[in-house]
Amino acid sequence: MVVFTNVSAANLPYQNGFLKAISSGGCDLMGHSSFKISTSFKTRIRRRGAGPLQVVCVDIPRPELENTVNFLEAASLSASFRSAPRPAKPLKIVIAGAGLAGLSTAKYLADAGHKPLLLEARDVLGGKIAAWKDEDGDWYETGLHIFFGAYPNVQNLFGELGINDRLQWKEHSMIFAMPSKPGEFSRFDFPDVLPAPLNGIWAILRNNEMLTWPEKIKFAIGLLPAMLGGQAYVEAQDGLSVQEWMRKQGVPDRVTDEVFIAMSKALNFINPDELSMQCILIALNRFLQEKHGSKMAFLDGNPPERLCMPIVEHIRSLGGEVRLNSRIRKIELENDGTVKNFLLTDGTTIEGDAYVFATPVDILKLLLPDSWKEIPYFKRLEKLVGVPVINVHIWFDRKLKNTYDHLLFSRSNLLSVYADMSLTCKEYYDPNRSMLELVFAPAEEWISRTDSDIIDATMKELERLFPDEIAADQSKAKILKYHVVKTPRSVYKTIPDCEPCRPLQRSPIKGFYLAGDYTKQKYLASMEGAVLSGKFCSQSILQDYELLAAASGPQKLSEATLST
Repeated sequence: MVVFTNVSAANLPYQNGFLKAISSGGCDLMGHSSFKISTSFKTRIRRRGAGPLQVVCVDIPRPELENTVNFLEAASLSASFRSAPRPAKPLKIVIAGAGLAGLSTAKYLADAGHKPLLLEARDVLGGKIAAWKDEDGDWYETGLHIFFGAYPNVQNLFGELGINDRLQWKEHSMIFAMPSKPGEFSRFDFPDVLPAPLNGIWAILRNNEMLTWPEKIKFAIGLLPAMLGGQAYVEAQDGLSVQEWMRKQGVPDRVTDEVFIAMSKALNFINPDELSMQCILIALNRFLQEKHGSKMAFLDGNPPERLCMPIVEHIRSLGGEVRLNSRIRKIELENDGTVKNFLLTDGTTIEGDAYVFATPVDILKLLLPDSWKEIPYFKRLEKLVGVPVINVHIWFDRKLKNTYDHLLFSRSNLLSVYADMSLTCKEYYDPNRSMLELVFAPAEEWISRTDSDIIDATMKELERLFPDEIAADQSKAKILKYHVVKTPRSVYKTIPDCEPCRPLQRSPIKGFYLAGDYTKQKYLASMEGAVLSGKFCSQSILQDYELLAAASGPQKLSEATLST
């Protein structure tokens, strides 16, 4: 939608969900926008002798998600916590890790009437969606985070917190760079008039730049077993890599090269020869079965303030507590092997009626008590290992034109996805300069390299994407500054045969639970998986309420206590 008004200002910022740009009779909407101005209308405006033209580009409206089966299922699970009988004695649950899994666990336990105490080791909320503000007031993030329509628990969470307006929805497209045609892009556009899966099929059939018709037909035939076999078939493919599955189904290697290298790196930061096909099939199922499943939104600002803090405020409003700078040194045990307390690095001990570890799996494995390590439930965790990833932010001295207000698949050897955050995000909006946020993956060979090495390599890749605007030697666009965020162990590496190793949220240790995207839930390593794992963890604790309340007994403190 385009709205025209007359203004006298030279530039207006991105405000109240609107992108405002000024021109003196025409309009350049910074890159490739979905908003067009007809020549005849521009001429008519000029004839009126009006002042400068303000073009207001309204964010794409929020899609209708509320009536989908998955959204209703997620809403029902959320409601079950609010409607649960109020406990005669609220449990004090100590939760380690204030990423989305820990925040979700604390939120839903608080909704059910219990008193969570959430401990975060660092001085920032969010875990894998953490972000920091630099000395200039600019934010840089752990990763480039996209909120899909196929994230029903995340979408419900936004609604429950009253912050739906903080998601900036983009047009329903998937946009890929063309390595063979530097500076050009190929699009898969999903028509709004068609239901799923027809809109996805139409998007694939209409794109003739990446796949030939014979390749499309072979790929469609290869996908038939997944479409007919449902979730059971999808889960059974965990033993095959994407590359192995494609070849087994007779899908040409070029389909993998053209589409699924980019998709694999976007989903799990690794290539198709390593990624489990189950991961791809889960994503395809969601995207093809739900009309708005593949529709994307960006958060309108930094995740700690715009998403995490509303959750914290909700938890605190219900009597829960969240503490930063509370790093756990040791899980101390009772004589019977159950948890006695969490010992923090400052010598403080934290006791509760139940305990949750909502950290990444690698941190959990470091802190597991020796007596637990041979228990099969915990021993299976050895195969779950976080994958390294690097997030790169580059501020340029000019506005880049060869970009979109959208997520872009780079299809380069070193980069996964990227976005011009000065376009896509309201808080980061800048009318004069671009800030590219890029996911550098696979990163295993680069995680120990210097930031300058990583930036040099990134600029060489960007030279292909922006041949008229960026040169590796900075003879064109110049770097004003950059930030490189390295995560040596991010989401768990979804390689074949990992699924049997993923634990349920209830551990065999009485009163000890797990949450995290690596735990058992159907959305694998994602923000949606983290939120859903927190719900499942909370559900397990509620189911165990009588046992936990009895175990706390009159001798045990009914509140999480501090002692030094």
